[in-house]
Amino acid sequence: MRSRTSPRRGAVDVNDLTGLVGVDVPIVLGPFGGMSSVALTARVSGLGGLGSFGLYGYSADRIRATVGALREATPRPFAVNLWLGVTEPEPTAEEWERHVEALRPLLEEMGVTPPPMPERFLPTFEEQWEAVLDTAPHVVSFVFGVPSVAAVEEAHRRGIVVIGTATTVDEAVALHDGGVDAVVASGFESAGHRGSFLRPVPESLVGTFALVPQMVDAVPIPVIAAGAVADRRGVAAAFALGAHGVQAGTAFLATQESAVAPGHRRAIAGTPAHGTVLTRAMSGRFARGVPNRAVRSIEERDAIAPFPIQNWLTAHFRAEAARRNEPELLSLWMGQAAALARHEHAHEVFAELVAGLPPERVSPSE
Repeated sequence: MRSRTSPRRGAVDVNDLTGLVGVDVPIVLGPFGGMSSVALTARVSGLGGLGSFGLYGYSADRIRATVGALREATPRPFAVNLWLGVTEPEPTAEEWERHVEALRPLLEEMGVTPPPMPERFLPTFEEQWEAVLDTAPHVVSFVFGVPSVAAVEEAHRRGIVVIGTATTVDEAVALHDGGVDAVVASGFESAGHRGSFLRPVPESLVGTFALVPQMVDAVPIPVIAAGAVADRRGVAAAFALGAHGVQAGTAFLATQESAVAPGHRRAIAGTPAHGTVLTRAMSGRFARGVPNRAVRSIEERDAIAPFPIQNWLTAHFRAEAARRNEPELLSLWMGQAAALARHEHAHEVFAELVAGLPPERVSPSE
């Protein structure tokens, strides 16, 4: 039987995601960049799964405070998520004014003064990574690329399990070659940003249940199925295709423990499988969500700034829209299985997912 050395738990069966990350059942909470909550992450971990928290845009100090809050909320393992491959743009004054002008109607509708260009749009990966290493969570996951060999080795030295995210088999192979411990198979059904990094998103749209078995065949590390996994049927299907774990996002995003506005939760409940699109309108990168009025307005103007400029600018009216609970001006990220997100609380979602696990994947205590 093949085995792999876990940074925290010694040699483990390569098929044992639970042994690798130290949880009871192989159920992972999808990390929500900008929509994560300590309450939801801690709840999933406390139930025996792997709670995840998205750190997109977080400063080093905020990362340290967040990991501290998670440790206070749960003694169980949890993951934090970082973005790779983010280039800090340097728009000219003329380009900046053009980007602002394209969004002026939405900013003014929310009573937001158009912002001046910031000194920088995001903290650097280096400062974020230093904070993650300092706080040493059980698991760190990545999207949009392969972490450097040095980063993976340093994480392992500090006992941190490393998980990558792939949208194609080739990306999974690249992540394995880079030394990650497990890989998320992110199908195009998934909510939020498409993490493709070897080829453009339109050339990397593989469905979860086509991607999982091919990825399992291609890499000798645990594969976590993500996309359209919202109930016991999705879990059972993923394991039948060889997955070693599942990652659920939208089903948990719809619960009271998540950080989304009430209007976002209602939108999840009312969106059919054909009701989402891939759009660059809200962030400058392709992401799956509902084509609400903000998306339609921006796409009609055909003036979408590059990421992360677009994301930084739309955040100004999105924050006020969230405060007012105006879902037509929010980023309503959700996956194609949104209509299956039928539970109000995280423990109900978790129990539904556990019901789909093969018996041998459920510990006696469950």
